This record gives sequence, C-alpha cells and structure tokens, in this order.
Amino acid sequence: MTTVTTPDPQSEPPGRIMAREMAEQPAVLRRILDEGAPAIRQVAQEIAARAPRFVLLTARGTSDNAALYAKYLLEVRLGLPCGLTSMSTTTAYGARPDLSDVLVVAVSQSGGSPDLVASTRAAREAGALTLAVTNNPDSPLAGVSEYHVDIMAGPEKALPATKTYTASLLALYLFVEGLRGGDGAPAQVLPDLAAGLLARQDEVRALAARYRFAERMVITSRGYGYPTAKEAALKLMETSYIPALAYSGADLLHGPLAMVDNVSPVIAVVTDGKGGEALQPVLDRLRGRGADLVVVGPRSQVEQASAGFVLPTENVAEEVQPVLEIIPLQLLAYEVTLARGQDPDAPRALAKVTETH
Repeated sequence: MTTVTTPDPQSEPPGRIMAREMAEQPAVLRRILDEGAPAIRQVAQEIAARAPRFVLLTARGTSDNAALYAKYLLEVRLGLPCGLTSMSTTTAYGARPDLSDVLVVAVSQSGGSPDLVASTRAAREAGALTLAVTNNPDSPLAGVSEYHVDIMAGPEKALPATKTYTASLLALYLFVEGLRGGDGAPAQVLPDLAAGLLARQDEVRALAARYRFAERMVITSRGYGYPTAKEAALKLMETSYIPALAYSGADLLHGPLAMVDNVSPVIAVVTDGKGGEALQPVLDRLRGRGADLVVVGPRSQVEQASAGFVLPTENVAEEVQPVLEIIPLQLLAYEVTLARGQDPDAPRALAKVTETH
C-alpha cells in the first residue's frame, strides 16, 4: 500500500509565495497585451470622447506609486493636468468640490478599501467621470465607478504586491495610449524582457549581500523612474524593515543630501531618457560625496557606480521602462529579507487589504 502525504505548507521555505508571484509577471504582462488591451482601449476611447479637462488620481500604498506613474504619463504624453487626491478631504472633512468634467481614476489591487470606495462614490456624485483600475472586477470600487479596467494579474496572496504593481503600470500605460489614439506598441517587448530580468536573480542575490546589515537606504530617481524609487523603498521597508527613503533627485539636493555618506547606501534608478539626463547632476554630487552608489539602469551608468544592475534599455521607450525597472528591485527586497532571516511572504503587522477610512 502506497501512502501519499500532502506537503505541509509550513515546512516550505519562506518567501515561496512572493517568489512564485514575481515569476508570474511575464505571463501577466503578456495576458494584458493579448487579452486585456482591446477592453482597455475601448474604455479609453469612451472617456476620451467626453474630453475631461483634468485628472485626479486616487490610491494608497503600492497602487499610489502606480498612480504617480500614470500622472507622469498623462502630463507628459497628453499634456493633461493631473493631481493626486487626499481622500481625507472627502472622507474625514466632508468636502464636496465641483468635479464636473474631471476624470477621477482610482487605482487599487483589491478594490476594497472603504476610503477609496467612499471617495470615488462622492466624486461621482460631484459630477466626476470615474474609472476604477483593479485586480477585482467584482470589487466595491469597481461597483461604484462608471468605468473599470481589469489588470488581470490573477490572485495575489503574498502580502508584498509584485505582479499587481507591474500589471497596474502596463494597464495604465495602455489606457493613456488609448486616450491619445496610440496602439501601445512599445509595450510589446516587456514580457520577454521581464523574463530575462527574472532569470538574473543570482546577480541580485550577490547585490543583496551589500545590504544585509544596512541601517537605512536612500533611493532616488527622476521622471518616469521616480515612482519606481518610491515603490522600491516601500518593498524594502515592508519586507526587510530597513528604513528606506525615496526622493526625487531634485528634492534630494534640497537638504536630504546632507545625510548621505560613504556608509549609507544609495540606489539610483536611472531611466534611459530625459529622466536619466535630469538625474545626472545628482549622480555627480553623490559620487563627489563618496556615496556607496548602486545604479539600476543602462550599462554606461552602472559602470560609473560602486555596483549596480544593468537594465535592457536599448530600443525600449522611456515611458515603459518602469515596468522593467522595478523587477530587480522586487528581487532585491526579497533577497535582502531572506538574508536577514525574515519571511517576505508575511511581513509583521500587515494585512493584504488595508481598510482605511
């Protein structure tokens, strides 16, 4: 008689869920491009026909970083003024601004946070055109919004969001391209390039050895890379508990540069394009201060740093590079957390759906 035993999930290594979900990202990106793009384009065309005069983006946590990326896209690619909302003005203070002809985009993995739902409902009642971008078409947020975009990432069980972040970026990119009548063709390279980055985990593991005992980190970028810096800092803090401070390169020069020395590591996300060019004076200042500078970006920039990770940027449009930039930084958070003896699947004091009011 053969006895079949079911593996005990508790006996599996820490981080197995996060690792699996990071590995799913190329397939998720391909699914969005192959199956989700037509629906996203249709939503974009209908909204474009209504000619919103202004865009407000609403989100929390990782989704807030995705919303910031959308803000850059909307302002740079469309010249459409945008703002990031403060939900408490509606939910705590009861403000009811006139939102006629305003597009409100609410970005949320779960679509379940009460303040997102309440503020989106209030925005619609105030005359706004509302769009929910979620991983759950049946969520309360999707239900109160006039339009919905499904990021099609599939269930995400690890507490740190990984595949839902890159899926949100791609869905938002395709939405903005749809608003301007574009076909989103520059995004077609992303699934294969993402798979190539994930295959280089050994490089990231070696890089993680620099940060095992770090007491704090500074992460900086400019332009399209700035949301990547903020998301990388969030991932490092929520998984490894290392205080990680994210600054726009311009803001870093306005005071915080004083705390940078040759002990505290600095990670620079260098987008190949105008954002990277704008960051160059910051990189020069950091090198001048003897900072332990690690660059995630083009080879030419990595070669001038203390260490780094080379990104495939040749023939990759600047506006889609953030989908790739975050992947080695997700891996870095994962590897640093394991090196510090912690489980990235289950950060302390966190829940998958954060119910703020």
